[in-house]
Amino acid sequence: MRLSVDPSLREAFPGLDAHLVQVGGLRVAERDERLDAFIPVLVQEFREHLRLETLKDEPRLRAYRDFYWRVGIDPTKIRPASEALLRRVLQGKELPRINTLVDAYNLASMKTRIAIAAFDAAHARGDLRMRLAHTGESFLGIGMDAPVTLKGVEVVCEDDEGLVAIYPYRDSHRTRVTTATTDTVFMTCGVPGIPAPTLFEAAETTRELVERFCR
Repeated sequence: MRLSVDPSLREAFPGLDAHLVQVGGLRVAERDERLDAFIPVLVQEFREHLRLETLKDEPRLRAYRDFYWRVGIDPTKIRPASEALLRRVLQGKELPRINTLVDAYNLASMKTRIAIAAFDAAHARGDLRMRLAHTGESFLGIGMDAPVTLKGVEVVCEDDEGLVAIYPYRDSHRTRVTTATTDTVFMTCGVPGIPAPTLFEAAETTRELVERFCR
């Protein structure tokens, strides 16, 4: 699977890019003892080195916040995923647990401060394209009771069958990963201000954690 970015989008947002990595042969469970033991260690590391008051000023999180404002998303209401997860643990709350695959790439996102999308390769069709949304286009995301109507200012990703993400914060219901997923395409989501090598490093961190806990 490859990703192409609409040229007009690159012109409007210089530096906008994303990186795909496919990880196969997975066995996804609801919980895993190794992951249960690893999470508290990593959470403690976050609590020792980060502060809630200054988290939003972390350079990578700030880059996402700036991008959110430009595409009509209020980052004080809908926070970048890695920031939302980090804020939660810094407030002393437990990390949400979904399954070993989602939990593993959430940890990768927290560790790298990079937004990560995940698509079940069995439900994706063809290559991915990133473009500006069409006014009135509908999107059904994970956890939504009904599709939302897009305003035409959002950045979206699509495959041959339709939208797979509102970039870089909401994945589609159709391509969501579950305990039945065996082959996943991860997208490390870049925005202006985050260089390409950072996305490659985040992809490898994601691969390492997913393979460790889903094989």
